[in-house]
Amino acid sequence: MDIHNTNEDLVFGTVQTIFDVIQNSGNPENFCLCYQCRIDTICYTLNRIEPHYIVSNRGFTRLEPTSIKRQQIEADITTLIYKGLRLVNHNMRPTAPHDGTPVTFHKINNPMFDIPTIAGRIFNGISFEPVTGIEIFLYCNGELVDMRNSNWQNPFMLVPSTPGAFSFWPLPITANAPDITEDFKFSVRINSPDYEPVNHFFNITATSKFHNPQSYALNRTYKLPDLYIFPPGNDDMNLNPD
Repeated sequence: MDIHNTNEDLVFGTVQTIFDVIQNSGNPENFCLCYQCRIDTICYTLNRIEPHYIVSNRGFTRLEPTSIKRQQIEADITTLIYKGLRLVNHNMRPTAPHDGTPVTFHKINNPMFDIPTIAGRIFNGISFEPVTGIEIFLYCNGELVDMRNSNWQNPFMLVPSTPGAFSFWPLPITANAPDITEDFKFSVRINSPDYEPVNHFFNITATSKFHNPQSYALNRTYKLPDLYIFPPGNDDMNLNPD
């Protein structure tokens, strides 16, 4: 199915143009114009506009770039981009380089086991409220798992803005050949002085391929059952009550 959101193209192109204009003008406000800040500005803008989908070249030809409506959309997008740029610069990601280092993407020459994103939620087993302020560790075969890039951390810190929710996107694992199916033994671990230790074990089955997705998809997420953790002295209680 070939469905395309044309407003993505508009936002991507406008962000690139605005960032280039700022850079060429000497960047008087000293904005960070790195790759990560561009991507974060694009996400900020796309999350605040309605999509416009087409399914064919006929839909593309119906776009009217000179119409009043289209001009208003472009003006609104430009306003959002400048607002997003300022907010992103005020809250720059601490895990991303902001020194202008060019971003390069690996060309996959070897078959890989592509591990999906892993997501779950953790609740206090006494109050049933989402937990915040603790770290979640992801292990595979007893070793801490490397993430795809610096935007995905391991350990993952549970924060108030996403209460109880955690996610990981593991780095692909090299395979000896394509079309090999293998089970990988993962575990989620929690060690906090406020709760009993947690070790939740699970397996993910993956088949080796040459294709390595550069972006994650919600339909490729391995969803863990809700986990419940308890204060010291309640370690005999079930972590996953039905």
